[in-house]
Amino acid sequence: MADKISALKESGINTRLAHTGNNPSDFHGFVNPPVVHASTVLFPNARTMESRAQKYTYGTRGTPTTDALCEAINELEGAAGTILVPSGLAAVTVPFLTYLSAGDHALIVDSVYFPTRHFCDTMLKRLGVTVEYYDPMIGAGIESLIRPNTRLVHTEAPGSNTFEMQDIRAIAAAAHRHGCVVTMDNTWATPVYFRPLDHGVDVSIHAATKYPSGHSDVLFGTVSANVAHWPALTEAMVTLGVCVSPDDSYQILRGLRTMGIRLERHQASALAIAEWLESRDEVARVLHPALPSFPGYDLWKRDFGGASGIFSFVLKADSPELFRAKAHAFLDALSLFGLGYSWGGFESLAVHVNLSDRKVAKAPSEGPVIRLQIGLEDVPDIRRDIEAGFAAANAV
Repeated sequence: MADKISALKESGINTRLAHTGNNPSDFHGFVNPPVVHASTVLFPNARTMESRAQKYTYGTRGTPTTDALCEAINELEGAAGTILVPSGLAAVTVPFLTYLSAGDHALIVDSVYFPTRHFCDTMLKRLGVTVEYYDPMIGAGIESLIRPNTRLVHTEAPGSNTFEMQDIRAIAAAAHRHGCVVTMDNTWATPVYFRPLDHGVDVSIHAATKYPSGHSDVLFGTVSANVAHWPALTEAMVTLGVCVSPDDSYQILRGLRTMGIRLERHQASALAIAEWLESRDEVARVLHPALPSFPGYDLWKRDFGGASGIFSFVLKADSPELFRAKAHAFLDALSLFGLGYSWGGFESLAVHVNLSDRKVAKAPSEGPVIRLQIGLEDVPDIRRDIEAGFAAANAV
């Protein structure tokens, strides 16, 4: 059989998703790598045990199952190495604990995923790290916020719930001039549509719970680093005792095989719904980076290869007193959409977004923000369900 690794280097994304992280010849020809349940690993003799001079030494440090997934993620990210963690939030907190120490200053984008903010405002603060939130649209201007003790700049593009785009290249360049580590939560785009390490980011973070899983049944996170920052990341994983189950690793690896074609459907359906929402009288604004009307569209078009299936819109309301009532009426009238957190699965979801945590970036003032995860259902059915929500909101 010809060398598959060489062939894959020039292959398209769906071909690479189908073939990375598995080598059937290693496992008697079986297509998928085995699910290895392991804690104890035996050594052939005392010298090998003392020196740990074999590939596997203990279950927390890797198995053939987790290695297969790490190999696939490394290829997709262009990373020196990847660690696997039990959730998307852990994918953020482990690198923060890796690169920050007491007395350090961290810059965190103000449109950040709320649990990340909670971690920063509680545990990081307790550990002696000063956290400052910055405007997601700041771009190269972030240099003015960097202090002598700034050690980390965290980015997320698009931003959670309101989908602000960030100039990742400019932010990374400014941060690196001052020796800062740049991390990015890239869950929205996945490495299919954006590869952070190619744009100056040092550490790429994903909630694999979302699109890599694709079926709303696995909690998982991945963290991938460049050459300079990989040793500290892998050491932190070992020190913290962070590990994942082989069953979940297998499910994520399996999900990768179809992620590309699922994303194509999510993208097409979400754009169709977003464009339709722009024409509706009930909608004040649609917050989708791939719409030309969106303020961050040019950045999205410059840097990203596609869009996923989650975005928000602002439901018109005459006064702030009506925001919650209208939002709840809209949501309660939905039957196809589920009311639930997370996203990236096959089913459509909706949630009334809470933006009261913002420090710098202003929440829309025209009405409540409704976030939609557009699933794999047929677009006419999704549209009909949203129309029922509008009818209920209009009656408030």
